[in-house]
Amino acid sequence: GYDADQTRADIAYTGARPVIPAKHGRRNPASHNRHAYKLRNRIERMFNRLKNWRRVATRYDKTAQSYLGFVQIASAFLWISLVHEL
Repeated sequence: GYDADQTRADIAYTGARPVIPAKHGRRNPASHNRHAYKLRNRIERMFNRLKNWRRVATRYDKTAQSYLGFVQIASAFLWISLVHEL
């Protein structure tokens, strides 16, 4: 699905660069930036970790300011636990 030419064209149309790696069985594999894909994947995994916090996933907060504050607290907590793993 993500490797389709139409998906790549839609991404390019918005002005972004597609960093989706081609599937192994593709006849004409499209090139991709491995470093950019690795960074995108790390960001995506961070958002998934943030969604494990129920308050972030369900948006209990009424205002955008309080929601952003809790996202920052959760991010700091996740960062601290990551630093202590190293």
